[in-house]
Amino acid sequence: MRPRRLGTMLTRSLRCSHCGDSSSAKAAATLVVALFFLCIFLRSTEVHAKGDALAEVDGVAITADEIEKSIGAPLSRFEEQIYALKRRALDALIAHKLLGKEAERRGMSPQALLEAETRNVEAVTEQEIEATYRQQKAQLKADETTAKEQIRQQLQAQKIAARERAFVDQLRAQAVVVVNLKPPAAFRVAPSVEGAPFKGPATATVTIVEFQDFHCPFCRRVEPTLIQLATRYGDRVKLVYRDFPIDSLHPQARNAHEAARCANAQGRFWAYHDALYSKPPKAGLDDLKVIAKEVGVEMETFERCLNARTYRSAVQQDIDEGTRLGVIGTPTFFINGRVISGAQPLESFTRIVDDELARPY
Repeated sequence: MRPRRLGTMLTRSLRCSHCGDSSSAKAAATLVVALFFLCIFLRSTEVHAKGDALAEVDGVAITADEIEKSIGAPLSRFEEQIYALKRRALDALIAHKLLGKEAERRGMSPQALLEAETRNVEAVTEQEIEATYRQQKAQLKADETTAKEQIRQQLQAQKIAARERAFVDQLRAQAVVVVNLKPPAAFRVAPSVEGAPFKGPATATVTIVEFQDFHCPFCRRVEPTLIQLATRYGDRVKLVYRDFPIDSLHPQARNAHEAARCANAQGRFWAYHDALYSKPPKAGLDDLKVIAKEVGVEMETFERCLNARTYRSAVQQDIDEGTRLGVIGTPTFFINGRVISGAQPLESFTRIVDDELARPY
């Protein structure tokens, strides 16, 4: 596979939130294969010393070190994804062995063991079904009765799966499990945080810089995870916001980013940020002004700022820096400079945050 074709395929897979959407098993398998060959291709540059000139332009050298820096962030993302796949497979095999050992001890099959451990899982309530139905009603195609029965089965399956995971965790805690699979070496880059809106103490041990697009559905999806992180780690973590509207996908998103900057000038950035994500994406100036009024900004100043596009260049500067750092989709995070992309589950963040907190800074 040619590198250019491979890069095009990956870029298409990794736009507004590549990593957060696992709906297609075929696409995921294709991505894994692509990641494998890309890592082989990119790592082929490692036979050169950092100062070696790989090319020259009018006598000016392009060194191996420059190549490493330019591919470091995307390569790090791919290696993290490959490691995550290996870790999930390893955890599944560990669980299989633990279940087999416990089943043998009890004189039954692993399947019978799981059935016994999940037999008393609470049944799904009508209230849970109704709440889920209201949330998903717009996307459901079946009639109400059929849809609710499908929801009942899905929720019950989720409860059983949660109980199975808890049981495996219990077995694992009682066993001696040694994991020798090593994560890839952390690649770090340092996005600028000067003047950017942030939550948490300025001196927090862990800084999470997020490049996001207000019209990206995966940026919206990851918001509850970020709230969980803030609750879990408190003053040890700082979240910094950076603009990265993707014009090719969301041509009107820049308006929202400039409006949020105008709100930030009045100290109302996070209120405006939260309001944008709480509503369907809208980019009309009138819509953005309505949101500003709702969050309590001084309207005359806000309207003057928005109409003059005061922060147009500032938003572009964020985009330019993100592009230099290898950002190709949203959301993209830099956790103390370590890259993680997409609407990842909480565990993907906590693994890196816990590792950073354990380091002797």
